[in-house]
Amino acid sequence: MSSGGTAIVDQAQRKPKDVGARGRKRAPLADGKAREVLRTADPVLARLIDARPDFRPRAWMEELPTLDAFGTLIFQVAGQQLSVSATRTIVSRIEQHFGGHLPSPSELLAADPHVLRASGMSTRKGETLRALAERFVDGRLSDEALARMTDAEVEAVLTEVPGIGPWTARGFLLVGLDRPDVFLSGDLALRRAVQRAYGFDQPPTDEEMAELADRWRPYRSLAVSYLFASEYEL
Repeated sequence: MSSGGTAIVDQAQRKPKDVGARGRKRAPLADGKAREVLRTADPVLARLIDARPDFRPRAWMEELPTLDAFGTLIFQVAGQQLSVSATRTIVSRIEQHFGGHLPSPSELLAADPHVLRASGMSTRKGETLRALAERFVDGRLSDEALARMTDAEVEAVLTEVPGIGPWTARGFLLVGLDRPDVFLSGDLALRRAVQRAYGFDQPPTDEEMAELADRWRPYRSLAVSYLFASEYEL
């Protein structure tokens, strides 16, 4: 299974708790205005929304450490074309190599590249993370700068890095920046969810996915969260 960004898929598999494992407050309910816009625009989504009155789209974050932009990108890169469980294993091994936490950009650059390879990450992904770390260290990227950028600007600056395509960049927009109108058009798990929810005989085409997603603007991120929930609650 290709994960749509490890944390994105994981959010649909986890059950929220009153307080997160790291002592965080409980994630908020889905925005009421966004829910109503989606309910009105799409009867299929309306059924998914009505079946989950207490839905918390970011509940999965309660069980993760606080992630800065670079930490989120480690998750995103590690999860490219891998299942959630495989991604978690790799990330856990990386944490073990760095004293129980994900490395900062400078820590990653100071480490032997073999550390990432020994964690189960491919050479290509390791090179991608090192290229990202270099940009954070020299100031081309930062949490503050990314937060100020538009969605299109974030996607453009991240896809300049070898090994990062639109899938990873959009996953970062959704997970790392909590942007409200992100659509993961190429995600295989999302296509399965759409196929099941909308009754397609086969996985929907790019054109069919785009046509559906246009109904959900400007809240495509929440629509994606409900669809992932519908897929992984089965």
